[in-house]
Amino acid sequence: MSADTLQIPALHRGRFLPLVFAASLVVAVLLLWASYSFFTQRFTESLRTTSQTRAALYAGNIKSILQKHSVVPFLLAQDVTLTSTLQTNDYSATSQRLIEISEEIGAASVLLLDITGRVVASSNRRQIGKFFRQKPYFLDALRNPGTVFSASAADQIAYQFFFSQKITIGPKSIGVIVVEVDLGTQETLWRRLGLLVALVNSLGDVQLSSELQWRGESLQNLLKEGEYSTSRRVLDALQQSTLNDFVFIDGERLFAAESPVVFRGWKIHYFASTRNISARVNAILALEIMGIAILAALAFFYSSRRRAKEAVRLSAEGDELRALNTRLSAEVAQRQRAERNLQSAEQNLEQASKLASLGQMSAAVSHELNQPLAAMRTYLAGARLLVSRDRLEEAKTSFQRIDDLIARMGVITKQLKSYARKPEDTAVMIDLCQCVHSAMAMMAPQLGKQTVRIVLTLPDTPVYTMGDTVRTEQIIVNLLRNAMDALKDIPEPRIEVAVSQDSYARLTVQDNGPGFDDPEALFEPFYTTKAPGEGVGLGLAISAGIATEMGGRLMARNTSPLGAIFTLELPLVQPETEAEK
Repeated sequence: MSADTLQIPALHRGRFLPLVFAASLVVAVLLLWASYSFFTQRFTESLRTTSQTRAALYAGNIKSILQKHSVVPFLLAQDVTLTSTLQTNDYSATSQRLIEISEEIGAASVLLLDITGRVVASSNRRQIGKFFRQKPYFLDALRNPGTVFSASAADQIAYQFFFSQKITIGPKSIGVIVVEVDLGTQETLWRRLGLLVALVNSLGDVQLSSELQWRGESLQNLLKEGEYSTSRRVLDALQQSTLNDFVFIDGERLFAAESPVVFRGWKIHYFASTRNISARVNAILALEIMGIAILAALAFFYSSRRRAKEAVRLSAEGDELRALNTRLSAEVAQRQRAERNLQSAEQNLEQASKLASLGQMSAAVSHELNQPLAAMRTYLAGARLLVSRDRLEEAKTSFQRIDDLIARMGVITKQLKSYARKPEDTAVMIDLCQCVHSAMAMMAPQLGKQTVRIVLTLPDTPVYTMGDTVRTEQIIVNLLRNAMDALKDIPEPRIEVAVSQDSYARLTVQDNGPGFDDPEALFEPFYTTKAPGEGVGLGLAISAGIATEMGGRLMARNTSPLGAIFTLELPLVQPETEAEK
């Protein structure tokens, strides 16, 4: 029992381990998913803020450069030195002057053109003498009274930006001053920092970019998303960002931020790679997975140690149980041998009891046989005398009486032999009333020696049960003999024998003797109230055993005011009628 009690928790743990593992796996997945969502959203917001800040910063730089350069043509158009130079055609010191101005304001170049469009002075001396009369900055300046801005393609992928204003004396135009804005430094800065930045005009064309191949291209062509998968939409939804915040360029997913330059509809577009977000999130997830793995390893180690201890304990308990089982098997085998020996002893004691009873009855039987023998001698002497006198009819009557006496002697000897024989194992249907008559006939010699009043109460119909006639008669004989022994010193002894039936076939033997002190011990072997030498205390124990073997029971109790009653209950059997057969 202790082993079973110890094994129950292990069984429960084995049953709940899969549930614990599944719950832990679900919690780990939920933790990783929540971490992924939280940190992706957080890093995305940080990237958005940084991108918008940088886009606004670069837009401010472009705006500042343009504003700074936009006032220079106006100031130079009012310069008296440049005006007089155009009037006198003395340009010897003009180029140096323009070089100084260009270096001071950080312009790409400063050009002075006469009215014919010829460069008469320049910060880039290689341009002196060239004609730019068809350039937009020259033509537009002559047509407009103020400073004009123009952009022209220097080659297929590059743009040049100019501020220009005509120089006049009174109503007469004498030349044009041109300032080329140097925005290339911004491109160089963007490339050196490894950024993706584009300056887009109002038409959506890229005019400046950190990527040279972007210049001159339409921004819409560069930002074609292609197939925007469902998984991307789910991820963007988790990041709580709009799809417009992300674009694909050359297959790479980028975060897009834009800021207006507030000049001719220009905008700065800043593109930030999302790889850093994924790398940072993956690093955090890797740390979490490592932590979960460490916890799982510790749990597995702890579980393994517990399992190892459990295995050692179960092995020890198994050895103990096997040893206990071996001892129990030996005890069971020993008990089975003892039970077989006890059964054999009980059978031998039963037979010995019957033989002892036979010995006690032998005197009464011999007395019973002596009476017929004495009568037979008398009848035989009378028959001889009658034959000698030729009185044959009277002699036949004597012979008939002798024959009856011989038959009676045969019945007595037959009952004696059947009582001494061991019972058979085969159960047959017997009549309990007939068994009472046979037992009474067998006990007749003893009953004749004592003055005992016998009261028989038997039904008119047979009372059937399944059993053995001889053994049933043996129970009745034992009950009668015990009742007679209890009535030796009783003034008016009486024995009542009754047979009845309800749900059982029932026999009762009641006497008016003194009763007994301990009814519970009556059916124990070797318990007796008789004097030494008169009995061994096995009769009732054997009778109770016989009743149990026949499927019934033998009970005893005291009656009021005096006496004892023994009750034999056997299974009732209803015989088959001819109609049922």
